[in-house]
Amino acid sequence: MKSSNNAQDNLLHMAHVHDTATIHPEAEIGSNVKVGPYTIIGEEVKIGSDTEIGPHVVLQGNITVGKNNHIYHGAVLGVNSQNTKTNKGVSLEIGDNNIIRENVTIYTGGKNEVTRIGSDNFIMAYCRIAEGCQLGDNIIISNAVCFGSGVIVEDRAVIAGLCTVKEQVRIGKIAMVGGHSRVDKDVPPYMLVDGHNPLRIKVNIIGLRRNEFDPHLRKLVKKLYKIVYRSGQNYNIEESISNIQEQIDSSDFGPEINHFIAFLKKSQLGIVRNKSD
Repeated sequence: MKSSNNAQDNLLHMAHVHDTATIHPEAEIGSNVKVGPYTIIGEEVKIGSDTEIGPHVVLQGNITVGKNNHIYHGAVLGVNSQNTKTNKGVSLEIGDNNIIRENVTIYTGGKNEVTRIGSDNFIMAYCRIAEGCQLGDNIIISNAVCFGSGVIVEDRAVIAGLCTVKEQVRIGKIAMVGGHSRVDKDVPPYMLVDGHNPLRIKVNIIGLRRNEFDPHLRKLVKKLYKIVYRSGQNYNIEESISNIQEQIDSSDFGPEINHFIAFLKKSQLGIVRNKSD
């Protein structure tokens, strides 16, 4: 362990740092942090208490890591983007209770963007999260998923292994993306998509049950799906929203339905479509 002042020595005494780790004197290390062999922690890094960092991890740039995270060996967090036009990193913010597995790469935001990872997420091995991505909470991302810059993933979404998600795509709350999929349009909340474009799309029934959607609310989500995807017409977003407002009783417009409509209204790339559409 390399350190150059008494304050830093006292702070690191509160942590569990392997002798071969290299920590910049200006880095802020919380109490009961564990740092494995040959890990490198840069000048601007801040790490919250009870976080465990494995061997051969690199944390560089302006990074804030919250409490009780577990970062496995070989992960590289906070380095500048590979995008040669915007590779000057700004910052990376990571919440609490995340599991970041082996060899994950997360870049700092480019230009004026910030890359944000929420809390209670499980990011599996070899994933790549590009600059400016915004991840919510309780998300599961399986092995070797690749996010382009500016991808937004809302709470409790699930992305299966070996998926590629194009720049600026939005994946809605409690949505699921099947393995090996290529996604270049927005995935609305509560939907399950699978395959290469055009995708196969259906309601994420298992996800709704796991998130305690009652039978009536599940029925409403199925009706949303039929309006948008099974109407026999390839409606655009504005037409789909109008049809939802006409065909679903106003008394059923709770937070879930309103969130679905708000998601559609914000779509810049359009939404994914079925193979039959």
